[in-house]
Amino acid sequence: MSNPFREDLVSRSRPESCTVVIFGATGDLTHRKLIPALYNLAIDGELPSNVKIVGFARRDKSDEVFREGLKELNKDVSRSGHNDEIWNDFEQTVHYHQSEFQDLDGYKRLADRLDAIDTERGSKGNRLFYIASAPEFFDDILQNLKDAGLNNAAKGAWARVIVEKPFGTDLATAQHLNQVVNNTFEEKDTYRIDHYLGKETAQNIMVLRFANAIFEPLWNSRYIEQIQITCSEHLGMEGGRGGYYDTAGAMRDMVQNHLLQLLSLVAMEPPTDLSADGVRDEKVKVIRSLRQWDTPELVAENVVRAQYTAGHIHGKSVVGYCEEDRVDPESNTEAYVAVRCMVDTWRWSGVPFYVRMGKRLPKKATEISVHFKSAPNVLFNAIPGASDEGNVLVIRIQPDEGISLRMVSKLPGTSLRLEPVKMDFHYSTSFGKGSPEAYERLLLDSMAGDATLFARRDEVEEAWKFVDHIEQAWHAEENQPPMAEFTAGSWGPEEAEDLLAKDGNTWRRL
Repeated sequence: MSNPFREDLVSRSRPESCTVVIFGATGDLTHRKLIPALYNLAIDGELPSNVKIVGFARRDKSDEVFREGLKELNKDVSRSGHNDEIWNDFEQTVHYHQSEFQDLDGYKRLADRLDAIDTERGSKGNRLFYIASAPEFFDDILQNLKDAGLNNAAKGAWARVIVEKPFGTDLATAQHLNQVVNNTFEEKDTYRIDHYLGKETAQNIMVLRFANAIFEPLWNSRYIEQIQITCSEHLGMEGGRGGYYDTAGAMRDMVQNHLLQLLSLVAMEPPTDLSADGVRDEKVKVIRSLRQWDTPELVAENVVRAQYTAGHIHGKSVVGYCEEDRVDPESNTEAYVAVRCMVDTWRWSGVPFYVRMGKRLPKKATEISVHFKSAPNVLFNAIPGASDEGNVLVIRIQPDEGISLRMVSKLPGTSLRLEPVKMDFHYSTSFGKGSPEAYERLLLDSMAGDATLFARRDEVEEAWKFVDHIEQAWHAEENQPPMAEFTAGSWGPEEAEDLLAKDGNTWRRL
């Protein structure tokens, strides 16, 4: 019997032609991610016809100078390589608009320029505004878009805004920014971007869970012992990043957004449908269900923060966090954090979710590992190679996107010996091509009006509620949980190992 909902489930809105306006067009994000993403979409034939790109920034540049700078970096970073012939066609769609972010007249001139572009190409006036500037300009940009009337679309057209992270620095600032955004654009036209959700493996989590009968019945506390989410980075504060990072830290920079988003995908209930709100309704329920560590004592028991000291990465000596460029020598900001999360729902009662993120760890990787409970150890416990570790499902987000499942098998030979083996799936080898960059998918979705992979207002605010309790304990006048230390190039502090040992668990080595 055919599924009457099948066509609805697999259909996807088509991206529409529009003008993309990028605020902060001379910045690193535009040069390294956004323009290469749009260029790769053009190469793959995915970019809608008649798309125009307008870079908005403060520096005085001509279209030609702006294009030349984009071209030179595109040669180094483009996923699909650089083709001069294709670039020459692509760059004709790229323009530059100079203005201060606080100058309303610059936005009025932008409005005139966009109208001229629409008239020239005979389009209906769709506009996609991408705020890729420094966060301190978000309010100014949004207010000036409104004052210039750019938030109001022409009849039959649309105007949407993409807002980059960080979306606030705590709950109060996130609520303020949400109010400013929603006073300018409707919620349905607001896209709070989290590029982790655009990664192929992150998108595949729901498919893995809900489309495979071998996993869906086991995805609960009866069969799963623990879940670990790890984001490790081997880099420190290169490129002057220390100035920003020392005001943010690992918790605000990564856990509040990227890692809690991954946790919500792993822990959510099946949505009623695949609409944006259907999926996001279930994700926000998970974040609301996180047990709150709202006293210094609970934070000390369930959260570890740390800074790295001098060590070696890939054979090279590196300095400690407090010796990094633009970092306060007396800094109290964490470069590593490990959190024991409890999701208080019927499905996950008693299952710890361990989330960790650290700088100056041995390698760059992000993965989710689902640790299943062991089978009763009565048949094979005395056999060489036997282990009380259960099966482990590993979802690799980066750099080698894929999925692996660890199980126990008999070693070939005449004797009965057991050994763990892996069933491994790689996107690049299984499908014969690499995954597109996250920004490619997210830009297409925003052109199509599909907000499934973007954070909703309540998701952002609920995540900040959880994080704020921890941050407040760290910065309290009394009973502050301690700052641990670890050697750069190691896998983190001993205190993080102790955090899991209390539950009889250990961190998985990547």
